[in-house]
Amino acid sequence: MVKAHLIQHTHWDREWYFTNEDAIVLSDQVFTEVLDELERNPKVNFCLDGQTSIVDEYVEINPESLPRIQKLIEAGRLFVGPWYAQTDALLVDAESILRNLIIGISDTLNKYGKPMMVGYLPDTFGFNANLPTLLQQANIDNFMCWRGLNFETMVPSPYFIWKGLGDKLVYAMNFPFGYMTGMMNLDAIADVPKFVTEKLDVAVEMLHNHGDNEDILVPSGVDQKSMVLNFDQIISEINASSKYDNLISDYPSYVEIMRNNRNLPEYKGELRQPVYARVHRSIGSVRTQMKLNNFNLEQKILKRIEPLMVIAEKNGVRISKGLLRRLWKLVLQNQAHDSIGGCVSDNVMLDINHRIKQANEIADGIENLIFKRIADALSLKANQVLLFNTTPTDYRGPKTVHIVASSKAIQFKGSAYNVIENEKYYPERKNAYRMTAIGYEYFDEPAYYELDVKIEAQIPALGYTIVEFNDSQNELEIPKHTERTVIGNPDFQLSYEAGTVSLKANGIEYQDFIQLVDSANDGDTYDYSPLEGDKAVRLNFEHAKSFSDTVQESLVIYGNAILPKNLEDRLASQPNQEKINYQMTLSIDSQNVIEGKIILENKIYSHRLRLVINVLDSSEKSIAQIQNGFVENLPIPVPADWQEKMVERPVNLEIFDKSISVVNDNDYLTVFADGLKEYQRIKNKLYITLMATTGELGKPNLKWRPGRASGDTTNEGHIMMQTPLAQEIGQCDFTFGIAISKGKFDEFKVAQQAENRLQQSISYQKQSLNVFINRLDNKIWPLQEKLTIPEEFSLLELPENLIISAIYPSYFHDTGFVIRFANPTGKEQLMPEAVLKLGTVVNAVEEVQNQISILPYDYLSILIAK
Repeated sequence: MVKAHLIQHTHWDREWYFTNEDAIVLSDQVFTEVLDELERNPKVNFCLDGQTSIVDEYVEINPESLPRIQKLIEAGRLFVGPWYAQTDALLVDAESILRNLIIGISDTLNKYGKPMMVGYLPDTFGFNANLPTLLQQANIDNFMCWRGLNFETMVPSPYFIWKGLGDKLVYAMNFPFGYMTGMMNLDAIADVPKFVTEKLDVAVEMLHNHGDNEDILVPSGVDQKSMVLNFDQIISEINASSKYDNLISDYPSYVEIMRNNRNLPEYKGELRQPVYARVHRSIGSVRTQMKLNNFNLEQKILKRIEPLMVIAEKNGVRISKGLLRRLWKLVLQNQAHDSIGGCVSDNVMLDINHRIKQANEIADGIENLIFKRIADALSLKANQVLLFNTTPTDYRGPKTVHIVASSKAIQFKGSAYNVIENEKYYPERKNAYRMTAIGYEYFDEPAYYELDVKIEAQIPALGYTIVEFNDSQNELEIPKHTERTVIGNPDFQLSYEAGTVSLKANGIEYQDFIQLVDSANDGDTYDYSPLEGDKAVRLNFEHAKSFSDTVQESLVIYGNAILPKNLEDRLASQPNQEKINYQMTLSIDSQNVIEGKIILENKIYSHRLRLVINVLDSSEKSIAQIQNGFVENLPIPVPADWQEKMVERPVNLEIFDKSISVVNDNDYLTVFADGLKEYQRIKNKLYITLMATTGELGKPNLKWRPGRASGDTTNEGHIMMQTPLAQEIGQCDFTFGIAISKGKFDEFKVAQQAENRLQQSISYQKQSLNVFINRLDNKIWPLQEKLTIPEEFSLLELPENLIISAIYPSYFHDTGFVIRFANPTGKEQLMPEAVLKLGTVVNAVEEVQNQISILPYDYLSILIAK
């Protein structure tokens, strides 16, 4: 007989159109009622939405409830974790997803008890194709979701084996009617037979018929919903009316049933089809500046903070791991699907921006403390600069150092070039005062320059060195300006002429290589939507000039456009218009990689801006880099009857992480876009969305999303909610790179290029001219007992043919650190024996593994003891 497994839970958006503080107030009531009912009735259980952050906030205001929570978790009746916060699975870094699990699982173990080891993401807007691999890294072999499945084209059953890009798989469970499939409000409780006949049995029958399933998963809850009292008695009432056998269950117990199911179909690929629920296929371009800030924060932590903490600890500078957890938690709170998606009220957006500010302050403070302690230990002089290398390979090449100097007539010792990238002049200041051993004294503070200088540097692997600058008869080099509009070399050349940019590469000419296009956006914070009658407008380039120095050449292209100011002006006969200015800087490095930056002063409302690349390939195929892997994409024709089968148009807007490649006959072109997430292939063009701005949280009846408004704005008693911050008025910056490589597409090469582009210039100068360049300098007092450390340091060196995903202090041990190696390719990668001997092979939650190679699209982590 068919069994329906009803599982009581609450779905808990930390924030949405309400703030996190609003949610905390609600939790005070809802969670307390849950604890009370669980203690009163031993026959029932409850799931707190699979995330520990909401439990932390509840315990903060109800500390006396901690023992109650611990006791109920131990009894297997209250379920918490494994996530710290309900993560997005498309728009964030793979390491962010892993940190979410690492922190969620370790926090639960440390504070509450055994975590619920279920890959539970009930409301996330779609899932990357390699999520099974990431879950398995945390020893989770299962997955539950609502959105993204299509029984006709993907898999015929809601219960299936979902395979990652490589060999890892999870038992996947989908609830196409949502996490509210068996939700009972007061009306349902008052009339159980009607609830059974018109809702519950209908859902169970459908889920049974799609795959001939005998055990049906029925989540019973909804957003901020309190626990149904006397649920065991209500189940008896349900069984009196239902044609199925209904029982109280829990998510781990249901997972165990699926583990023993030998008839599950298999599926491989992303979950992003809008059949039973909206997945918001264009949410990747909403509130772009926030997404870029998130990306930059992720890279700051992964490429700077975590490896710097490892280097520091090896030199006696101990930074609390609690600070690192606090930093990550601020980032992870912003990565819930609504938050990172941007489909939130402006009031919530202010909170997100504040957390970004807080996270940057913690990160910068950790750096500052490490720098100052090491500089003090080395007794650095003002003309000496610490340079750090956070990669485990020796580095030789250009680095940018940030210094202050009284003159620009200086040169760095041993550097073949000294090029000013940025400068700021501070004039002399009279009557400054300083503390001395006997009090304060007044003096005249001299004028000085704050400078970014590109130098040639050599830095040992995972370590630091000292470089010096001295007075010189020659001033630092300043890039020379010329009216010439061609840069490059005979094999690789960029040129500007008559409003268009062309590229010659390896004997092939890319006419009209790069451009910007703009169109109206009739959508909201969930989705872009075209405006009927509007046409995309090309933004013209007006003129260009070039700059050159010893290291590189740059082509700076300027343009302006007069555009309709508001959405209603797009089709008006006498529209209000605004002039916008923009510039694009294109540089060519020594490897013939184009580095690009776009600066736009946005004055236009409700529009979409895209970067367009001529890729010389009309097949419309592309290869998108995703979380530790690559997927091939080809636009699928949209069915003419899509509105009858789907809840939104299945537009061919694809999501990527770090790069997109297009393969031609003898080479391939790769675009590296820093923090941008959405692209589209149309004919011989690659369109990358820079921004899609809007002034509405949710709108009904969009061209690509008919019917109700997302965001509940057209629900009974709700209001339409304006989001002026989502218009992103003001300066907007975007950075990207373009490489053209000969031969067949090489996953390893592209992934390594993507990582190398994101490596950072990390420098520190101990100086007294401006102690606010590093904000905490004047508050970090020297230690009485001076550390003894070497003038040059390298923690370890690894082969260059390994890709490092992360280096960070252990989350599960008091000392030691973890190096995680990534294999973003389809071929198994054997690990050198010397590398394996560095420590113990573990997974992401630092459980010992028997592993000597990295499987395709997978990881290998090594825990190295102190």
